[in-house]
Amino acid sequence: MVHILIVEDDSELNRFVCSYLNNSGFMAKGCLNAQDAYNEMYNTLYDLIISDIMMPEIDGFEFARTVRQVNKTIPILFMSAKDDLSSKQKGFQFGIDDYMVKPIEVEELLLRVRALLRRANIEVERKIAIGNLTMDADAVTAVVDGTELPVTTREFNILYKLLSYPNKTFSRGQLMDEFWGLESDIGLRAVDVYITGIRKKFSACDGFTLKTVRGLGYKAVLQ
Repeated sequence: MVHILIVEDDSELNRFVCSYLNNSGFMAKGCLNAQDAYNEMYNTLYDLIISDIMMPEIDGFEFARTVRQVNKTIPILFMSAKDDLSSKQKGFQFGIDDYMVKPIEVEELLLRVRALLRRANIEVERKIAIGNLTMDADAVTAVVDGTELPVTTREFNILYKLLSYPNKTFSRGQLMDEFWGLESDIGLRAVDVYITGIRKKFSACDGFTLKTVRGLGYKAVLQ
């Protein structure tokens, strides 16, 4: 199931868009402001973001810029009443992928969502099967040799991220930014502690190992 985050301070429109996307086969979650969206993203792996621009405290431009600092690839679609060229230019400069002017047609929104997901090569099923391990991102479950292992959301997300990009090294800072976010009082050492715990918990897995890249971070190596 593809997970979509809706960031829109108009609660009625937010509920309507979420309901339409959910009825169209997606898993949509609504947030009324950017801060709630940040918190939601720290705990859940989202595939696409739909955001308003004019929101209280943190506007859509700042939200998009912050998201891009952490996640370079997630598709972002602006859905705004601002129809001037300068707003569109600013949005694209901050890294958005598409722009719709309100009032929107939900049928067109659905077409654009599907096109963005297709360009991002995001499939409907979000599962990883490596050796004797199966991970399901929708259910947040990890099964080894038919037995489900108890995992925290953060443990799951870190391992799922590493296994989604085998042989790619992620620095401690990158993992910290994506999975701890605004918890700035937490040091990089927390990443090492989590990796140690993940290695121990998944020691029976036969399809991969988590390697330490000296001076850089960690990567998953398939066996």
